[in-house]
Amino acid sequence: MAVRRSMAHGEKVTKFILLRHGETDCNLEGIIQGRMMDPELNKTGRRQADMVAPLLSKEAKPAAIYSSDMKRAVQTAQTIAAASGSHLVIDRELTEMHMGVFQGRNIDDVITSEAYKAFARGGRDQEIPGGGESLNQLSERCVSRLNAIAKKHNGEWVVVVSHEMVIKEICRHADPTSSDGRKFPNTSISVVHISGSDGRWILEKLGDVGHLTGDGFPP
Repeated sequence: MAVRRSMAHGEKVTKFILLRHGETDCNLEGIIQGRMMDPELNKTGRRQADMVAPLLSKEAKPAAIYSSDMKRAVQTAQTIAAASGSHLVIDRELTEMHMGVFQGRNIDDVITSEAYKAFARGGRDQEIPGGGESLNQLSERCVSRLNAIAKKHNGEWVVVVSHEMVIKEICRHADPTSSDGRKFPNTSISVVHISGSDGRWILEKLGDVGHLTGDGFPP
């Protein structure tokens, strides 16, 4: 899905390619991984990483690749770094949302639980029981980190390998209604620009999987 906005001509921006990690067996089984579970990519996940890696460095070498510290993200990022020759930075601020008591459980069981219903009613400031984050805490963590990376790489383009909830919150910050109820498949690509002059965020692309279907990315 493309979400087109525009910056002023000649404006210096940092372009972020936001990539969800490749598939794990937990993804396949509908298990909420959060931070408690740290599985490696499965065969499909490794193939997804192999497919997207050369495309992300086809036009120009990324200035850097930033990755969550979870194995599923690091392995995906390492594949991209090997293809592009870009420097890989492991960044714990880009790690998955802390899912509290929901971690390790099947998502179908979680969404029918009383704990989830209470969380859903509580709004964006409601923390997940069991030490989990609220949506606003997650947003503050990952948005502030992207702003810091943008200042370091002003005018460059950067790959960020992270998780569905992190990427969803980043896209929501750029366009508040864009990611409502939307799924971000494994190795889907979203694109956000951050202005170097006023810090404005623009969402260009959301959850694109053309590279997995043969359509290709970037255009």
